[in-house]
Amino acid sequence: MNVLKKIRMQLVTRPLFKLLKSRGLLPSISKTEKTALRAGDVWMEGDLFSGHPDFTKIFAYPYPKLSEEEQAFLDNEVEELCSMTDDWEVFQKRDLPETVWEYIKKNRFLGMIIPKEYGGLGFSAYGHSCVIEKLATRSQVLAITVMVPNSLGPAELLLHYGLDNQKEHYLPRLADGREIPCFALTEPEAGSDATSIQSSGTVFKDSDGELKIRLQFEKRYITLGSIATVIGLAFVLKDPENLLGMGEDPGITCGLVDAAKEGVDQSRRHDPLGVPFVNAPLVGTDVIIGIDDIIGGRAGAGKGWEMLMESLAVGRGISLPSTSSGGSKMAVFVASAYSSVRYQFGIAIGRFEGVAEVLGRMGARTYLLDAAKTFTIGAIDQGEKPTVANAIMKYQSTEKFRTTILDAMDILGGAAISIGPKNLLAHAYFGAPIAITVEGANIMTRTLIQFGQGVIRCHPYVFGQIEALEKEDIETFDTLFFAHVRHMLANGFRTFLLGISRGHLHRPGRGGITNRYEQKLAWASAQFAFLSDVVLTIMGAGLKRRESLSGRFADILAQMYMMTATLRRFKEEGERREDEVLLRVALSTGFNRIDEAFAGICHNVSGGAPGLLFRLIGFVTRLNGLGSVVKDADLHTIAARLTTNPAMRDRLCSNIHTGGRAGELRTAAQAMLEVKSALSRLKNAGEQALDQADRDLISRARNLQHEIIAVDSYSSEEFFPC
Repeated sequence: MNVLKKIRMQLVTRPLFKLLKSRGLLPSISKTEKTALRAGDVWMEGDLFSGHPDFTKIFAYPYPKLSEEEQAFLDNEVEELCSMTDDWEVFQKRDLPETVWEYIKKNRFLGMIIPKEYGGLGFSAYGHSCVIEKLATRSQVLAITVMVPNSLGPAELLLHYGLDNQKEHYLPRLADGREIPCFALTEPEAGSDATSIQSSGTVFKDSDGELKIRLQFEKRYITLGSIATVIGLAFVLKDPENLLGMGEDPGITCGLVDAAKEGVDQSRRHDPLGVPFVNAPLVGTDVIIGIDDIIGGRAGAGKGWEMLMESLAVGRGISLPSTSSGGSKMAVFVASAYSSVRYQFGIAIGRFEGVAEVLGRMGARTYLLDAAKTFTIGAIDQGEKPTVANAIMKYQSTEKFRTTILDAMDILGGAAISIGPKNLLAHAYFGAPIAITVEGANIMTRTLIQFGQGVIRCHPYVFGQIEALEKEDIETFDTLFFAHVRHMLANGFRTFLLGISRGHLHRPGRGGITNRYEQKLAWASAQFAFLSDVVLTIMGAGLKRRESLSGRFADILAQMYMMTATLRRFKEEGERREDEVLLRVALSTGFNRIDEAFAGICHNVSGGAPGLLFRLIGFVTRLNGLGSVVKDADLHTIAARLTTNPAMRDRLCSNIHTGGRAGELRTAAQAMLEVKSALSRLKNAGEQALDQADRDLISRARNLQHEIIAVDSYSSEEFFPC
């Protein structure tokens, strides 16, 4: 240690260290929080937190592709499963038909993530995602049924933590559907706060002297719970006699419970907004399992929290973004095609500026969502476990789907609210709030995970400082603290320079129209990193309780992440000229939201002199904002292309099922395009301007149009069944 550092530690660091310890100015971290923070990886979120993102590195990340086997499965088995599923019938009978269940099991849809050596399909994360996405465009019930066994559950946990004999027994049976799994985590008193689990398992010796566990549990919202044959159960393990040699309270543990065991009650069902996927409460009274039923065996006792934190990423990063992307694509397809078929005042409704504005935003939003989903899953396929990025995707994807389905409902009007086989939107609309609540309610995801955990996990110095403070390691704290100060000052200077140059001082890594967006993202990142440090310095541990502020920081981080992913997509797809307008609207919208969040932070940090200073910063930020007005012409251009260019619509709405009613809609939209010139001649010159071919074409198009704009109606006997 050099002399200057010794003097600095004595005169500055030690007094500061004592002040921070006594006042609790740095956030404290509980044992369970540390486990959550250490779960997963810091991926490119760390670049955004740094204030100086390396876009050359980010844009070089591999982009996922389907294997030939995965593409063939999508084109054949998935297409067949969609074709044999009638979503209206599923809702009427409140279950998938037995033929669909058998097809799912026979073709190993429940074993997509299970390696081939255990009888599964061994798909990549991207392959798994594309299957779920396409199923969601046919039936949410179908998608959820397939999604859950491939998400958080026994298979996922066994693959990472199971003993060899557990894998060999369960994985083949899960892959081919002999076992139906569920995972029981949520309880009446433990929703987003899984550390509050009340379900318990007590270790005891049975009459033969064998160690067993007596379980008491009450779970709810368990998908597939009432039909599962094997239950993955999270419970608090207690060992009052220390029979395992791990103390009296080993802690949260994950076990496997045979649903046929005495004491398990699967008799009841939930009804989640009328969407008839299997969802149920589960109750267990004096259920006896063996020590070997713990996932990972004896060594897995007390490791459940770690397992859960590692594995929750699958639902947040793959399953929910995939269903949301599929739902959004289907909503855009339906709304844009319908807007070219439905006429009012003699013209297609898609040509009305009010409708076109909404269609334009839907198109740009879906382009961005699909880009972010693919980008994130590409990282997962490379072995990354990007905890914060997955939380961003969970929140952003489900919220964007909810907005998009609402927009589509507005465009279709009465055709969207009349329930029946002709309605392609209503069931997705019913299901939108469900995705918002699972894998951690969105409000909690935004305020506690994205920034609350992100600022500690992804910041280059904060976590290390907190640990050094806890260990009373003054030397390490000194090194990290002054590195942090230099980091904050450098970002402050960088923010100033990028601000006065409006980002132009950042030198993009490569040419093209994306340069300007990269410069603005670099500027946003520097400002985000600097303000994060300033607010953390002022508020310290109190920032954890200021959830509205944390939520605004989370919004900025999320927008930067989603926009970076969209730039990556644009580059990967060859910077298509026709996609420039989608990119422009998506990124302009994102930068506007960043400006709004920065202003909200600056006007709400504190009162007094610091508050006055921040309000001044907020005023300057508003004058020199990142965003720009989204042009009406751009929104109208997107809408025009979606309604008059089937190739553009199909590319934006790729990987959707267009059989049944969706196929009829596509046919009608194409017919209305083909008859456009004939209708124009009819309007301008009358019947005499048409030949027989024109008349036949118009007759066919109008018949198809009439069928598409028709809505379901029922006789009194049908409406009031006995």
